[in-house]
Amino acid sequence: MATFSLHLNTAAAAVAAASAKSAENDDVSGVQLPDKTRNSRVLVLGGTGRVGGSTATALSKLCPYLRIVVGGRNREKGASMVATLGKNFEFAEVDINKKDSLGAALSDVDLVVHAAGPFQQAQKCTVLEAAIETQTAYLDICDDTSSVFRAKSLKDRAVGANIPAITTGGIYPGVSNDMKILLYVPQLNCRKFVGVFKLYSHTTRQAAEAQGQLYEQLGQKIKLKPYTGMLNVDFGKGIGKRDVYLLNLPEVQSVHEVLEVPTVSARFGTAPFFWIWGMEAMTNLLPSEFLRDRSKVQQLVEWFDPLVRAVDRISGERVSMRVDLECTNERSTLALFSHRRLSVAVGNSTAAFAVAILEGSTQAGVWFPEEPEGIAVEAREDLPKRAAQGTIAFVMNKPPWMVETNPKELGLGIYV
Repeated sequence: MATFSLHLNTAAAAVAAASAKSAENDDVSGVQLPDKTRNSRVLVLGGTGRVGGSTATALSKLCPYLRIVVGGRNREKGASMVATLGKNFEFAEVDINKKDSLGAALSDVDLVVHAAGPFQQAQKCTVLEAAIETQTAYLDICDDTSSVFRAKSLKDRAVGANIPAITTGGIYPGVSNDMKILLYVPQLNCRKFVGVFKLYSHTTRQAAEAQGQLYEQLGQKIKLKPYTGMLNVDFGKGIGKRDVYLLNLPEVQSVHEVLEVPTVSARFGTAPFFWIWGMEAMTNLLPSEFLRDRSKVQQLVEWFDPLVRAVDRISGERVSMRVDLECTNERSTLALFSHRRLSVAVGNSTAAFAVAILEGSTQAGVWFPEEPEGIAVEAREDLPKRAAQGTIAFVMNKPPWMVETNPKELGLGIYV
């Protein structure tokens, strides 16, 4: 029997000065939805924020006939955003911490996209529970392992309410999960499955309770200190080699369990380099009580957001994800996804999952992206292609030497 191991390396980074790309190149191509969902109403919670706003914009480009509700707490900011976006948009003042406010917002929409983080230290899946009660399809971009598996525990309730729900349906985790299964499924003789991601998002929040995870060959879970285990990974032309460090992303556990890969790890990195210093400082200097306090973590995010945006304007906000698969015959194949602008890429990625749900490819229940009940087999390849609109590199099932800047292997071998 073949054995498998998966190593996910996540690097979130603003990399080099990215030249501005025309709006046309960042547009996503239109999708023709089934008649019953063609004019659906979609509520994007956190829609006035960076990720939610990008998602709402990408959704309107993918499906121009959708009616999109931008949900947020700041009415003035929301009204201004809606006026800019166009006639198919409206604003709804929503406080996700208030049951009545949330229930009212969900009462007349067909899908809710939960992009109102941080998800860390949340004790309940408030939005998902409200979606189940109102029988509203659900999607979130959660990046916290504890919150993700708390959502999964509501699977039976979602089945009872006959609603489809996908958790971790953003760019990472999300599209990164889909890339893994598209590499993994065709390979019947693999022994090692390696994933590398480079991203620039959630760095402050991830530092709160991050732990590197490694699933060894016998399925034993080992916890390692976050931001250790550095590897220098080549993300190809336009990105180059970057240092990535162990980090606990939800897909470490979900891929281990869903694909039954015994060994799984994840790594993450940022550029400029001082972001890693900052994350290490927070994990080492801030008391654990502070990092477990959701309101304080949220405040920390708000304090740092202007600085992050300012640095982005100077250094750019390129993002790259790389997934490697090594086989028993020592042949290797990879998937690579690189974009000049994280803020656009994350919106395209989340919108791609939303469209998959509206197309009817998700069964009732709560699913990870890599589960067939979450994304049907026939929709599996469409999702990353839609998410990859505007990328500077998007390849699947290629040998490393074809994409790396300094390939270790130049050969005539046959790759599958």
